[in-house]
Amino acid sequence: MNPSLAQQVPSQHDFSAALLGPGLDVPAELKDSGGQDTQRRFAVHRNNVVASLVDALAESFPVTQALVGAEFFRAMARECVVTTPPRSPVLTDYATGFPDFIARFLPAVTVPYLADVARIEALRIRAYHAADAAPIADAGYRQLFETPERLAATRVALHPACSWFRSPYATYSIWHAHQGLQDMAEARIADIDVMRGEDVLIARPLFDVVATALPQGAAAWLDALGQGQTFAAASGHAHAASAAADDSALFAALIRFGLAIGFKHTQEN
Repeated sequence: MNPSLAQQVPSQHDFSAALLGPGLDVPAELKDSGGQDTQRRFAVHRNNVVASLVDALAESFPVTQALVGAEFFRAMARECVVTTPPRSPVLTDYATGFPDFIARFLPAVTVPYLADVARIEALRIRAYHAADAAPIADAGYRQLFETPERLAATRVALHPACSWFRSPYATYSIWHAHQGLQDMAEARIADIDVMRGEDVLIARPLFDVVATALPQGAAAWLDALGQGQTFAAASGHAHAASAAADDSALFAALIRFGLAIGFKHTQEN
């Protein structure tokens, strides 16, 4: 590029920073040969970009928006866009960080479960775009269960589309109450004990993404399995997390939702 021309073109960093920073001036290199107000024209472009990102978040987080109303949600989303703009052109990557922003957003503190409900919606997006993998067939489980000692010393590879977390709130129940409604404002959550914690799973066993509440202790169990620990060790973590943990229920969830894609049999020392 001609050096003199390069001096007239703002850097990509300066342009994007000004585009998403309302307090920043228009890059000095931007000129309007028609003599129109550059500041005003750039402001229109800036507003359009921010609004499109807010729209994208609203579309990705419908239950989160329903819980606080469109006005509050859009103000929160705009603050997210302005203070933590996208670092990638892949908007699905940007959506996955929105729950963490909500958790830090002080005006949302009066809805303590909001960030975790948003986490379900974000993980559903992640699951939809995750890599494909074939879950272990029922025959593989039958063979494993035939030898309890071998089962105890087995490690598992989990499906790349599955995610889980332990919420201190009835997050799944709140999210589920909004499903299948033409108007999510009609969701009834008054009868839900929102302070009852739930283990939540998001998975894609075949083609459709599912979200569900897991048996007690399941999040600790899956945490351990995801870290490469054996079934025996993972069971210990599940029972430590909840006295009501049931190994049969945990394995039933593993099979039902196609969470395992491979077994590795080892001998414990």
